[in-house]
Amino acid sequence: MIGQALAVGLFLCFCPWVPEAEGGRGEPLCHATGVTSCQECLASGPQCAWCKAEGFVRLGQHTWERCGTVQALLARGCPPAALEDPRGSSVLLQDRPVASRRRDPGHHPHDVTQLQPQKVLLKLRPGEPQTFEVKFRRVEGYPVDMYYLMDLSFSMENDLLNVKKLGTDLMEEMRNITEDFRIGFGAFVDKTVMPYISTSEQMLKNPCKRVELKPCAPAFGFQHVLNLTNDGNLFSQMVGEQHISGNLDLPEGGLDALMQAAVCEEQIGWRNVTRLLVFSTDAGFHFAGDGKLGGIILPSDGKCHLKDNVYTMSTRQDYPSLAHLAEKLREKNIQTIFAVTQDVVPLYEKLKQIFPTCTVGTLSNDSHNILQLIVEAYNALTSEVIMDNSELPPGYQIEYSSTCKGHVTQTGEAGRRCSGVSIGDEVTFQVSVTAPPCTAETAESQLLIKAQGFSEEVEVLLHPLCRCQCAKDSEPHSHNCSGGHGTLECGACRCDVGHVGTFCECEAAMATMGDLCRRDNASEVCGGRGDCVCGQCVCHKLRRNSEHAYYGEYCQCDDLHCDQHQGVLCGGRGRCECGVCRCSPGFSGSACECPTSTATCLGPNSLLCSGRGRCVCGTCVCGDARFQGPSCELCPSCPDVCVMHRECVLCQVSAPGLADEHCNTECSSLNLTLVPDPQLLPQERREAGLRRCRERDADGCWVQFSHQAEWGNTSAHLTIAFHKECPPGPNVVLITAVVSGSVVLLGLALLLLWKLLTTIHDRREFARFQNEVERARWDTGDNPIYKSAVTTIKNPKYKAH
Repeated sequence: MIGQALAVGLFLCFCPWVPEAEGGRGEPLCHATGVTSCQECLASGPQCAWCKAEGFVRLGQHTWERCGTVQALLARGCPPAALEDPRGSSVLLQDRPVASRRRDPGHHPHDVTQLQPQKVLLKLRPGEPQTFEVKFRRVEGYPVDMYYLMDLSFSMENDLLNVKKLGTDLMEEMRNITEDFRIGFGAFVDKTVMPYISTSEQMLKNPCKRVELKPCAPAFGFQHVLNLTNDGNLFSQMVGEQHISGNLDLPEGGLDALMQAAVCEEQIGWRNVTRLLVFSTDAGFHFAGDGKLGGIILPSDGKCHLKDNVYTMSTRQDYPSLAHLAEKLREKNIQTIFAVTQDVVPLYEKLKQIFPTCTVGTLSNDSHNILQLIVEAYNALTSEVIMDNSELPPGYQIEYSSTCKGHVTQTGEAGRRCSGVSIGDEVTFQVSVTAPPCTAETAESQLLIKAQGFSEEVEVLLHPLCRCQCAKDSEPHSHNCSGGHGTLECGACRCDVGHVGTFCECEAAMATMGDLCRRDNASEVCGGRGDCVCGQCVCHKLRRNSEHAYYGEYCQCDDLHCDQHQGVLCGGRGRCECGVCRCSPGFSGSACECPTSTATCLGPNSLLCSGRGRCVCGTCVCGDARFQGPSCELCPSCPDVCVMHRECVLCQVSAPGLADEHCNTECSSLNLTLVPDPQLLPQERREAGLRRCRERDADGCWVQFSHQAEWGNTSAHLTIAFHKECPPGPNVVLITAVVSGSVVLLGLALLLLWKLLTTIHDRREFARFQNEVERARWDTGDNPIYKSAVTTIKNPKYKAH
């Protein structure tokens, strides 16, 4: 049974910490149930602290009750000086400020500081992130090493002529950027086996089949020609001695050459400065697996194999994979410039997603723009600062946020980089490191942070806080542990073999008396809510709230599992005792949800539920389904009392309606009182059930009466005003005069309208007549009725000769 308890305790100790809210206040909880030492307590999460004070835990309590949040332990009486609660911190061990420029070209590159700080110690509490600031400033005149790697296949013949002139021109151009610039040269073709080249004797000697001019050089895999040097003339001389070669297939062996140029640091002469590798070609490349076509199955080992400046494993090892090459370039801190022709630019653009820092430039067909391309690519690479780090120890997490030029802030993956950084610009990065939970294998480790393409690094020493300082003051065979049956460590007893209990007060043989801790022959000891120690239940705390514990002889009780009302335990109107709500005065129910007072059920007439229902738990339950409202005072479907008693009232004032015998039958339950005038009717008071009504009879006269009845009664008291308000009759004389006058006025209006229309018509006809007379006038010398006496007849058959 003790073994079971210890197993449960260890499982709970090393569970991942999940922050929760305590009591709805957003405070983190410390889930420490089952921990047996200070070290296990600290491993439970950064919110946990340990109280090492003697007497803080008494007999019958658990050792893990020493573990909790600082606030909880202080509230329970732990002295502040007895708290073991180490906090993480960051300490700057080396913090040279960043330089503005490299004033003396003769200084060693390590004398230039672009990255600050240089060394940091992080003391990390598991789960608690520690943040420190890293500054980067581009320094003017920072040293640069550039290695030019060129494809010497036959298609690059014209390019070789321009590269021969590159040395002195590039040295001159780079002096505008830095005075410490070195350049080297290497060349490649492809593996010297079929099907990459022809292996016939003649083709091996002259793969281009050219006899005029200069014959081609034999093919080779990779050849290192010139170490890094600051002599531009030597570069031009050595490149001028190179000859073009040739191969059969279109792709070249460029990845072999890239790998050797990266890993052969001593042979190439790389310094720990800005490293640039220019890769110039007009074709694609072979990659891992293509070597099988030539019978080469041994994978590339990523090591240097230069002998007499020639790659000796070209025909024995396969091409490297892109991922392997990218890893080596990142490890050697090399930035790559791909100077390629237009037709293969899309292929090399895709490498930017794999290689750490690289750029792609479009090379002209004869490489005449190579100088401009290299300068532009260098500026593009160095203007972007990307922070990188070495492989993290298992479980550690790191996050970056950056403040770039123009105070632009970036987080997440974008927080690793800043773009558009010019010489003299300073950018800052916030680096946050979080340690995992402590385990037996947890140890100090190291992390390196650097800007890609730059040589400087920030060394970060990771020191996890997994041990308690009080453990070094342990007391073996302490008298506090039942007379020496254990070691007192951080205020808690670590029992010797054969003894168990908080203070080692029980012998191991007594710990197996589990039957005494079972209720009603239950299968679980202490109901699964405690441990059986010396035949008695020692109850656990509730895991969701470490400030409360189970209690009772068999740990059957707790004060958190009672009924809730509106999400609140016992409705906030009582206290929970052993799963039952003990309600405060004035409340009842399983969750104290019911007020014992009936004040909330009183209706407008001061009757309980307006006399139409009963009060249940402070709410009215109406007896008639037609009634509703908080006190059953509303009845939307009930007829209005004025309309309901209209016929009886009209009957009493001799209005036509019901017959006399019907009046006596239908209105017998009413108590009627007649008054002569409506002003004598009582005033309306609805809260007292008194209504004033006004109804119209068949003659159009208004009859007024009042209705008063007690809520729920079937009889009512009606007070009727005998005097009716009838509208006055019509004024015949006035009506006749108005009608006659209207007829006369209408006739005059019609006559005037007729006269107006005829006048307008006549004027229009007279105007038309005048116009016709004007058009019909003739000359006064002509007789309008004269006709000539001569008649002329023409013979249709007459033809003049």
